[in-house]
Amino acid sequence: MHQHIQVPPLEGKSRVNYVNLPLINGDKLRTAKTLVDKAIKEKKVFSVQGPYPVIRAGLRARGWVERRLPRPSFSQPRRHDHETETTDEGDSSDEDDLGEEVARDDEAEDLYDLMSRLVRHETPYFYWTTRRDSVDCRSLRKEQMTNHYAKAGSFTTKVGLCMHLRNLQWFDAADPDTFFPRCYRLGAQDEKHAFVDDFRRTACTSLLLYVLEKYEGDSEGEKIGEVHNAKSCGLRKTRKQHNSQRIETSVIDSALHVCQEYLNSLEHCDIDNNLETNSTISEQQWKVFLQNYYLVVHEGIKIEGCEYYVERCKCMLNQMRQVCPQMENDGICNIWIIKPGAKSRGRGIMCMNKLDEMLSLVDGDHCIMKDSKWVVQKYIERPLLVHDTKFDVRQWFLVTDWNPLTVWFYRECYLRFSTQPYSTHTLDSSVHLCNNSIQKHFQPSPDRSPSLPAECMWSCSQFRSWLAASGRAALWKAVVVPGMQKAVIQTLLTAQDSVEPRKASFELYGADFMLGRDLRPWLLEINASPTMAPSTGVTARLCPAVQEDTLRVVLDRRSERNTDTGGFQLIYKQAAVDVPQYVGVNLLIEGTSIRRPRAPVHKSLIQSHPEPLLKSTNHKSSLLSSPCTSGKENQSEEVKRACPNLPSRKITMDQSLIFHPKRKCPHRLVLPSTCCVLPNPTELHHPQRLSRTQPQSDRPHTHRTRSNLPTLYRPTPSVDVINIRPRQTLTPGHYIHKIHTVNLSYPVLRMQQNHRRSKNTFAEREGPKSS
Repeated sequence: MHQHIQVPPLEGKSRVNYVNLPLINGDKLRTAKTLVDKAIKEKKVFSVQGPYPVIRAGLRARGWVERRLPRPSFSQPRRHDHETETTDEGDSSDEDDLGEEVARDDEAEDLYDLMSRLVRHETPYFYWTTRRDSVDCRSLRKEQMTNHYAKAGSFTTKVGLCMHLRNLQWFDAADPDTFFPRCYRLGAQDEKHAFVDDFRRTACTSLLLYVLEKYEGDSEGEKIGEVHNAKSCGLRKTRKQHNSQRIETSVIDSALHVCQEYLNSLEHCDIDNNLETNSTISEQQWKVFLQNYYLVVHEGIKIEGCEYYVERCKCMLNQMRQVCPQMENDGICNIWIIKPGAKSRGRGIMCMNKLDEMLSLVDGDHCIMKDSKWVVQKYIERPLLVHDTKFDVRQWFLVTDWNPLTVWFYRECYLRFSTQPYSTHTLDSSVHLCNNSIQKHFQPSPDRSPSLPAECMWSCSQFRSWLAASGRAALWKAVVVPGMQKAVIQTLLTAQDSVEPRKASFELYGADFMLGRDLRPWLLEINASPTMAPSTGVTARLCPAVQEDTLRVVLDRRSERNTDTGGFQLIYKQAAVDVPQYVGVNLLIEGTSIRRPRAPVHKSLIQSHPEPLLKSTNHKSSLLSSPCTSGKENQSEEVKRACPNLPSRKITMDQSLIFHPKRKCPHRLVLPSTCCVLPNPTELHHPQRLSRTQPQSDRPHTHRTRSNLPTLYRPTPSVDVINIRPRQTLTPGHYIHKIHTVNLSYPVLRMQQNHRRSKNTFAEREGPKSS
């Protein structure tokens, strides 16, 4: 009988746990290798960052293999420079779709996981990311594709859109005030002053409109909740009633005066006005006017005797509408919306209607003044309402090239409603902001029409049905769609020079519009990386279709030009422009400098005085073809007395001198140092004396220095060969003139030019005549 003894484990040693790895099916591995080899050969490796299951499925169906990007372990702090401010402007789906991404990662996709591991060291040729700074477009190869352009934040931020649309006049004959609500940067001092002037002038027109609608019987303001009603439930707090208080009609006179001055300034009628004659309203008067305006519009205090101003107000408003295209949307409450420059999903947006409150906000926040990223924009107080509820329109468009500009417009869009009925008595976000990321936190109001869906979204087909019910079905294709396309194209034209073009890149944008009462679309903003979350039934149908059609345009159409592009239609393709051969501002000037000519230098010789080579403005004539004229004018009286009966002599110079300029001093011409003097004419009768050199008794000996060297302008002739032979021999006692020939060598200068020049000689044909 055996006893089992239990042995305790040894201390200091740990047990080894063996991890059972899952067995890999051989057939699945071979299939994965085959697909991976084919994808690598065809350069079909992609990477997707973010929750885009439709993009992944569409690429896998086309034979692409995903190289999965590592998931960041912590969120990196965002920088606030100009380049990275574009990373926060898009209507990103980071918050809305995070849960969906985690759920999909938990699903076991053995084959795709295996293929992803096989291509983990390969280069992706297709990037789809949520944030623009995830991929550096400048470091990509020519064949690598990405869904973002560098420096596209010039129009996808509130500040960038505001700044670029002001330059529309240089790109198109259009006025941005016809499709973009006027906008100002609060951080810039000049724009801040312009906003103050605009607010005051809008208060004047709003007051005139209030008088017109209140006392003419127009009930439009009461329908939309603009005209004050003390019993209105829209008031957020109870205000003290001012039954006995009345406002004088001088406030209407001030408003009429300001509007008339504005019209005169547009007609340049105020050019001759000086500071003394200019009757503008002072700051104190403006303060009093705005206080009265607030009491009338917001508190409901009546203006005594304003019914007599109805016709004047009506006439002035008609004149202002001709020069102010946005007056129909301004309303009477003068509401402005303040937006952060680089935030999306409605974060940080506030609606205000008091000037002092807005200025105190700007002056109190130093970041606004420093960065200039906050903008104030005129709020559309009279939009088109559906069942007394405000909405906006989300419209997609795709840019596949910036040079030439190529824009694709999606045929379908959707509407986003607010959860509360529209009213200007309250400035709550639940009434005025239609972003789904904001409205999803509110419950629909019981006062809202039951015809509107609980999910606060409509497709464009439902909206067209609503227009058809009111007899305006034709306005969708005649006004709404052309207006949105024109606004998108004109905005992209203004930003074309700022965005870095790249042939293999593309980008999908989401534009937000509001419709006026005449169905004219007004551009609010343009978002990069629009959300593709299936948050409602409408987006669950449209967003996957948009992503699939995007792949058709950017991938399928590259291989087949006639492929179906789904819901995208090409609305604009810029004409190709020939780039000039030389582009730039660097100019090149070729030529030589002009030097002042020197004074003629006459170097006196011992006996003979040939004409020296003078410097002239024309170097060609002075250096190559200057004939030696008679020395009669240049002879001194001493020479004439020394040779009273000397006959004419003929001197011929038949040897030339070649000049080679130096490199260091190209403008200074130095001749060789061989220098001799001409013989005395009296010794020409005795050839035997010519062998001796005549001493210069009357001139001191000079050393050979740089200053007395023979140069271009002071040549020194020399005698090389002297041959004197009498032509006749007479008997003694008879005197006859004899002619002798002296061969002299005189320097002839030749400069090397671009073309050949012939060798010229200088000849002095006449000597001094006898007296």
